[in-house]
Amino acid sequence: MLQSWRQACLKVFDRHQRSLPSTCHVRSWRTFSNSAVCLAFQRKPVAMEDYPCDVIRNFSIIAHIDHGKSTLADRYLTGTIAKKEKGSNHQVLDKLKVERERGITVKAQTASMFHDKGDTRFLLNLIDTPGHVDFSWEVARSLAACQGALLLVDASQGVQAQSISVFHVAKEKGLTIIPVLNKIDLPAAQPEIVAQQMQATFGIDPAEVIKISAKTGKGVEQVLQAIVERIPPPTGNPTDPLKAFLFDSSYDRYRGVISLMSIQDGILRKGDKVASCFTRKKYEVTDLGIMYPEEVSTDCLRPGQVGFVACSMKESSEAHIGDTFYRVGHPVESMPGFKPAKAMVYAGVYPVDSNDFLKLEESIKRLSLTDRSVEVTRETSSALGQGCRLGFLGTLHMDVFRQRLEDEYNADVIITAPTVPYKVIHRNGKESIVSNPTDFPEPADFASGGRAKAVEEPIVKASIIVPEKYFSAMMDLVFENRGTNLDWHTLDVTGEASGDGRVLMSATLPLAEIVTDFFDKLKSRSSGFASFDYEDAGYQASDMRKMTFLLNGKPVDALALIVHADKADAIGRHWVEKLFKVIPRQLFEIPIQAAVGGKIIARRTLSAMRADVTAGLYGGHYERKLKHLNNQKESKRKMKRVGQVDLPQEAFFDLLSSK
Repeated sequence: MLQSWRQACLKVFDRHQRSLPSTCHVRSWRTFSNSAVCLAFQRKPVAMEDYPCDVIRNFSIIAHIDHGKSTLADRYLTGTIAKKEKGSNHQVLDKLKVERERGITVKAQTASMFHDKGDTRFLLNLIDTPGHVDFSWEVARSLAACQGALLLVDASQGVQAQSISVFHVAKEKGLTIIPVLNKIDLPAAQPEIVAQQMQATFGIDPAEVIKISAKTGKGVEQVLQAIVERIPPPTGNPTDPLKAFLFDSSYDRYRGVISLMSIQDGILRKGDKVASCFTRKKYEVTDLGIMYPEEVSTDCLRPGQVGFVACSMKESSEAHIGDTFYRVGHPVESMPGFKPAKAMVYAGVYPVDSNDFLKLEESIKRLSLTDRSVEVTRETSSALGQGCRLGFLGTLHMDVFRQRLEDEYNADVIITAPTVPYKVIHRNGKESIVSNPTDFPEPADFASGGRAKAVEEPIVKASIIVPEKYFSAMMDLVFENRGTNLDWHTLDVTGEASGDGRVLMSATLPLAEIVTDFFDKLKSRSSGFASFDYEDAGYQASDMRKMTFLLNGKPVDALALIVHADKADAIGRHWVEKLFKVIPRQLFEIPIQAAVGGKIIARRTLSAMRADVTAGLYGGHYERKLKHLNNQKESKRKMKRVGQVDLPQEAFFDLLSSK
């Protein structure tokens, strides 16, 4: 029976092999998926020797979020989409489901393409960048491997906060900037006015600005010509010892860590043994090539070229961003590396079902292999059980990570209220960083003789660009969120007289105020026209307090908060009202309290469920009914004294997911 089944399978396999093109039989074990694989094998192998540094251009696209970076890269530069078909999505650089659903770029991608100009064929290496402020670390990482950048500005929205931020980052790295105006086909586009804005803000000559429409393809050919003509080629000598710069990495479950490297000097080939300047570990190169736009293996990578390298690296933690690799036996001086990613927001992640913790922990570990900026530590809560404490670059980063957990690993999770890392200064001179409210010192610890001396909270330098008519509303918002050092100036050269101009505001804000609902209020009060960007500005002393919530007199550690003293009363009342709505009634009354130290600042009492003990009593003296009611009251008092209030996971989920 087994032999006949095996022969039948071999006949089906042989029939399938004969129906394939002859070019697919080179790697027949991969021809089961679809015809697209065969098309990939029909490509001629890329001879990297034909592309010296003179014909290579490494560039990136930088812009504010939703200004058309991915559309330009996907649709025309990589040539992956000829036209948009209704009901289909052929994006290449935005591969994640969350990226396509939200229309944003989360993970920086790399793609190589070829462009013919005259008799010369150029190799263009595009390194895509995210646009949201939370992913500025990805932007800095991408720019390190480039010699130039396209500064993309929406002709209908003009220069926005993130446009200014990424421009200065690119300038600091010495990149050649090519200004590009996108979306000129929109009815609301004002290319001339926006070009003047760019001149006033960046000092760019309007004559150098390229006006395009990535949607229709108008002017895109000029962008390719400008990349070839304006961006300088990389430098490098193929005869020098190998020096490779690692600027990104991803994880493959079968091949381990896949590194993206920029070759500075020397030649890297399959079979070479390389070593890391940072860890001193040695690896053997098993595969390398370029992203065209998917992985295409080549024989070697030469100076100035950017590609992927697989070298049997097992742990993602071994691939340090900014590390330098060299050939074993020929050490080189390491290049200036990146600053490691700094977590700005912390939150606890717990499974809805406590029995799923091990599955959740494994899912978080696998997902963090592809997102190196996430910090992961274990923690335990008496109310929620075992979970993980995660550090993120921002609230959007946290929300994207949660959605990826749900989409890719089918995880049902509860995320606690986000907190920021506080610096606690002790009386013995030591300093500690506290991100979990349960570890924050009590008010008694700050009294004379206590172990804590002061607390410093992280602050940021915020930039807000807003139309003039919303300026007063933005000032109120900044001061409501404890903003200081407010400064502003008009951004537009024209339009000031009519009140249609825009204002660039800068202020110092506590990070704790931004990670809650600041961005929602910003968009609401400006009717969606304001743009926002911020950068780390260190720490400053502040009067922070630990707020705990008590149910029936017992604290719930998972609901602890760190709040400013001036806002403690309002926040306490707000959260007590939320708890009052989600906690199920018990057989005894439950006092819900918010406390700072030993002081109760807010309280609501959840009444008990009561049986009608007087329903069967008819007539008689009123003391008969009173006796039954007093007995019921005494029973409720005993239940309250010994009763336990277990806050169900569903109540936690409703509480922490609601605004």
